[in-house]
Amino acid sequence: MFSVLMESRKENEAWKEADVAEDRSFRPTRAPGSRRKAPFYKVLQGMPIAVDAFRYGTIPNVTAYFLTHAHSDHYTNLSSSWKSGPIYCSEGTANLIIHMLSVDRKWVHPLPMDTPVEVPDTGGVTVTLIEANHCPGSCLFLFEGRQTVNAGDSAFRSHFVGTQRVFRYLHCGDFRASPRHVMHPAVKGKPLDTVYLDTTYLDPKYTFPPQAMVIDSCAELAKKIVHGEGASNRHGANRTMNSFFTSSTSEVKREAEETPTGQRTLVVVGTYSIGKERIVKAIANALNTKVYCDARKAAILRCQNDPELDALLTKDPVQGGVHLLPLGMIVSDKLKPYLQRFKSTYSRVLGFRPTGWTYTPPSGSDMSPSIPAIISRGQAKVFNCADLRPMQKSSFELQMYGVPYSEHSSFFELTCFALSCDWRKMIATVNVGKETSRAKMSKWVERWEAEKKKSTRDMVPCRMPDYW
Repeated sequence: MFSVLMESRKENEAWKEADVAEDRSFRPTRAPGSRRKAPFYKVLQGMPIAVDAFRYGTIPNVTAYFLTHAHSDHYTNLSSSWKSGPIYCSEGTANLIIHMLSVDRKWVHPLPMDTPVEVPDTGGVTVTLIEANHCPGSCLFLFEGRQTVNAGDSAFRSHFVGTQRVFRYLHCGDFRASPRHVMHPAVKGKPLDTVYLDTTYLDPKYTFPPQAMVIDSCAELAKKIVHGEGASNRHGANRTMNSFFTSSTSEVKREAEETPTGQRTLVVVGTYSIGKERIVKAIANALNTKVYCDARKAAILRCQNDPELDALLTKDPVQGGVHLLPLGMIVSDKLKPYLQRFKSTYSRVLGFRPTGWTYTPPSGSDMSPSIPAIISRGQAKVFNCADLRPMQKSSFELQMYGVPYSEHSSFFELTCFALSCDWRKMIATVNVGKETSRAKMSKWVERWEAEKKKSTRDMVPCRMPDYW
């Protein structure tokens, strides 16, 4: 018990040290030693390896820099001037940072997926890349090896450095947890010393529906609206959306008759520079149409080595019945002028705005449910196109739908993940800037740990391989 208490105290001190390192008011200069210090959770304990730590420049004793995916909050400060050491990532991410950031190819080392590879100059550490179910090119890193050096800026040192004990660290970067992660051959049945966890939505209010259901619902709704059909409602519970765009078959016919001949509905999907592509592909395939975007976006998409998406792309905005726009464009005052650009072809626009922040919990939701309640409620959750709600300022000409879609794990999925793999310690990597936030997340980690000790199951039963 004493060793546990000492370890807990040491970790609390390390977080205080990290708070100082992440001081937002700090501005590095060109003076020697004027470098932002890397917090402890950016450098693997006892290994010369940093993950998503480019904003800290050349980190003491680090010989290998890993990048989980090509989102700006993970590659901050990575640029053409990078010279601090080799960068390891997936092939898709390598293509993206070379294209978008002009990083010199000599520093970029793409690694194969699902294959253990020894990392040079790390004392024999091996890494396995696992699909993260986040944006294209994103991956989890499973590191396995001995502790050989106290790298990084932290004053806290490991007493296992120099021993023969093999450590196993799973770094999740950003991910959408699924049964496939815990059933992966590199992870299944293996004890994990530390899991570096994407805690973006580690809060009970974020219980949005399974990704696959949301994707299918967007494709189904697009097909119904574009082809002038009323939306089905398999649960019979939500007539709000149905009545919004069609109160009866005759109304749909009347609206179709009033639409000028040869004109049609344009579907637009809001995306980040990288991400949300699965929704785009599903809608385009459902409508049997091409996908249009500007040349800059198309070049980024082609970095992803996705033959299915490549085949859908077109340079002709008329041929493309689905257009990709920045997420911020999916609002009425920006879509109206966009539609006007194509008024000779399209008479109306259907917009999808997919983001996890769209989701709001029902009023009266229990914000401190038991673990069994979290599991049972999460597995009872279903979603279809009738659950998609029109956004404010929508009209027949301009229909916009907020989509509760995220490429980060929901709270329910984080819980299932935590209960389905063998771990000793979890370290939060998101929303860690305040002690109160860390304390709330820590309580849930403690509850997961207690539940695992009580459970006789190795894994939470799943509905499909892609979701619990």
